[in-house]
Amino acid sequence: MQVQSMHFKERAGQKLADARLQKNLKKLSEKFVTARAAAILELDDFEGTRNAAVERRNRALANLDVWLETFERNATARGATVLYAETHEEAARLIVDIARQHGVRKVTKSKSMVSEEVGLNHALEAAGIRPVETDLGEYILQINDNEAPSHIIAPVIHKDKEEISDLFAKAHAMPRKTEITQLTREARDVLRSHFLTADMGVTGANFLIAETGSATVVTNEGNEGMCTILPPKVHVVLTGVEKVLPTLEDVATLMRLLPRSATGQQISNYFSVLTGPRRAGELDGPEHMYYVLVDAGRTGLLGGEFQEMLRCIRCGACMNHCPVYQKIGGHAYGWVYPGPMGSVLTPSYVGVENALDLPQAATLCSQCSVVCPVKIPLPDLLRKLREKQWERGLRPWYETVGVAVWAYAAKRPSLYAFGSKVAVRVLRWMGGSDRRIRSLPVGAGWTRSRDFPAPSGRTFREMYRERQLGAQAGSTRK
Repeated sequence: MQVQSMHFKERAGQKLADARLQKNLKKLSEKFVTARAAAILELDDFEGTRNAAVERRNRALANLDVWLETFERNATARGATVLYAETHEEAARLIVDIARQHGVRKVTKSKSMVSEEVGLNHALEAAGIRPVETDLGEYILQINDNEAPSHIIAPVIHKDKEEISDLFAKAHAMPRKTEITQLTREARDVLRSHFLTADMGVTGANFLIAETGSATVVTNEGNEGMCTILPPKVHVVLTGVEKVLPTLEDVATLMRLLPRSATGQQISNYFSVLTGPRRAGELDGPEHMYYVLVDAGRTGLLGGEFQEMLRCIRCGACMNHCPVYQKIGGHAYGWVYPGPMGSVLTPSYVGVENALDLPQAATLCSQCSVVCPVKIPLPDLLRKLREKQWERGLRPWYETVGVAVWAYAAKRPSLYAFGSKVAVRVLRWMGGSDRRIRSLPVGAGWTRSRDFPAPSGRTFREMYRERQLGAQAGSTRK
């Protein structure tokens, strides 16, 4: 997927003006936010569980090389092949090579955000291999000219039922249906033939288990099983190197938080632990199993100030609760990962110079860090990215000049006090009788869509001095 994060401001403006999108995005708060709030109350000790999850993720990251070696050893002992990809391009090439080696013509996929990272569908198509998305949301996007997902859990949340009805009627050449049950049945019927004729299945992995060499996959539709234990003779697990955990017990702790944070469920409908290819005497499973573990910037975060971002379990809670994401959706962010987590991950993976607006695409209200099940301090990380941009001179010239002027005045108290007094008086005058500023020359981004409240007419220093004098007078009378 091509990085288009440099166009965030333009794309965000377009999304804000899209009335249909604004209506569709209300489903975030109506569905995910309220469902999560109810689901976490079911845990006896939510904070204790979060702390345990943080400790287990940190333990894995602190010795990532050891746990990856342990995983590789145990996965290999059970008949799987473990491959490492340093870049997105290498990951896509490895999977294409596996497909060619086994004469694959069709690949069924169960959602993996890493496959979006590496551009797997495009690589397969270029090699003459047909990829078929089988998650309903991803399938809808694929038949809509390979549209990018807008959410990591609900990739098609930006569309409504009417849009999907029109799309199905066009893509399937069938009568238009309007009931959700009819639409899902139609998708099921269409996808069944692909499940039965695919040569290879590709899935992601929510977690890797080092002690057994297994992959765990969480779904709500059951299509993951159709991609791995039905006809496909080859199963490829594509995921990031940071997903490894030492034990199944560690996974159990994280699973108490993942579905609750993502969709408000106690547990997902399907939870699979996949260990190696089919063995003698077993009735199902692939003949060959491969793991393609992707770095693509992940290990570069180890030991640094952004290592905490590697704890992310891709639940989507941060974007569900983000006031910015709730208004613009995921496409404005311009890459695979939207919302607060994307505003940190994208600059970290592709370079802060290639995503200049994303660290600024947040109010720093801290909603994201409050709901993060593994306590990633996203506002702090966003601030650090802003500092990096400033240190490297990547901010616009007018910001640089504005901060320089402010710093000059701030170092000179008398000048700062005088300037503040003049500014407050001018702004009060601009507010008029109703004390609302409707046009602010240096803040057009604010007043273009809302009024700016005029100040009271006194500076903070003046109000503080008045309060101190009042306190002193009261003390004297006593």
